[in-house]
Amino acid sequence: MVLPQKTASAPGKVLLTGGYLVLDRDYTGLVFGLDARIHVHVKPLSTSSGVTLSEIIVKSPQFVAATWDYGYRLAECDGGFEVTQLRAYISTLVGPHIEPAVTTILADNDYYSQLHPEARSESKFIDFGVPLWEAHKTGLGSSAALVTAFTAALLVHYLPLDLFALNTDVGKRRLHNLAQAAHCAAQGKVGSGFDVASAVYGSCRYRRFSPSVLQSLVEPGSSHFSTQLKCIVEEEGDGHKWDMEISKSAVRVPKGIRLVMCDVSCGSQTPGMVKKVLAWRQAKQDEASDIWETLQGRNEELAVELVRLAETGDKTYQGLRKSIENVRALIREMSELSGVPIEPASQTKLLDACSEVPGVIGGVVPGAGGFDAVALLVEDKEEVVQELQRLLDEWQVSGLAGDAGRVRMLGVREEMEGVRTEDATMYGSWVE
Repeated sequence: MVLPQKTASAPGKVLLTGGYLVLDRDYTGLVFGLDARIHVHVKPLSTSSGVTLSEIIVKSPQFVAATWDYGYRLAECDGGFEVTQLRAYISTLVGPHIEPAVTTILADNDYYSQLHPEARSESKFIDFGVPLWEAHKTGLGSSAALVTAFTAALLVHYLPLDLFALNTDVGKRRLHNLAQAAHCAAQGKVGSGFDVASAVYGSCRYRRFSPSVLQSLVEPGSSHFSTQLKCIVEEEGDGHKWDMEISKSAVRVPKGIRLVMCDVSCGSQTPGMVKKVLAWRQAKQDEASDIWETLQGRNEELAVELVRLAETGDKTYQGLRKSIENVRALIREMSELSGVPIEPASQTKLLDACSEVPGVIGGVVPGAGGFDAVALLVEDKEEVVQELQRLLDEWQVSGLAGDAGRVRMLGVREEMEGVRTEDATMYGSWVE
């Protein structure tokens, strides 16, 4: 049987509030999906009659020389397929033989800064004209979106609807669990998972899963890996229950308001910043605990105000502006106490200037903070965006090493929907 071509896409993300807090199950993060998506298209690999291959080709045609050929084989002792966890899960459902395939990855343009873009007239995707390792990412969550879209595309390609349906609650939960396992394996650590959760479910309030769910998983190729992974994904047996909390109703974007993301071209070293903040929290437990608890309360107040505005249709935004200012004040205090530039002075200056533009309600340095991005909530009016653009065109930001960076408004906004299947005809020659 020839398997059908299938395509899935997943959104980017921005952690508006809850940076650092989201690492701890006692706290939550307010994460918005973004309408910049990673797309993954899968089709059968054509072979000559009588020729059998165990190969999956992965292509990223927006970049130079970005094609990878992967062979795979069934490991002994229920070890799954050696190459990726993903095929190990599929093999437990459809058997040891997996048809060869060609997988094409495409990124919406705002995932990367465009130095010399060359657009194809029939497609919305850009040929970036550089090798992948030379591309400058804009920090929209490309790795989590890629893993989620890649996982979803392979599952809908290889599995019949009675085994996996992406548009069901059960399907999304299993996708979430498998994508979290794959993303943690790729990163070499068990992270908070907010980015994968947003890629699957879209905008949400997120409380992380207990790390123990994945910490017991043996290495791919090890004895019983395949069965163990299936139990974790499908939450079978003791210790395999995922306890994350994902609330869609706690996140609303009121009509008349939109999210604006700005990329700053001098970036931050996020892992180093996280390590330093956590070291401060360990050394100054009472001091940090007070900040954490108060900040959680202020983050919740901001979320509640967004929901109130959405439900009432109120167009007065003083309460929302005050909520944003309250969050920022505590972030600056955390920056000072920890010695980590979560909201550095240059970003404070930028955010304050943006907030003076008529129609800009306020903004934050999202996620772990630093020098590489700001997120703004603004009135959804063209004149507001244009005035903000005029400010940013003239703005320069100084990085930690004194280097100057430009600020670029990205063409993205909030996205409530998570992962979804797509019509393959929209990709044109990119997937031929």
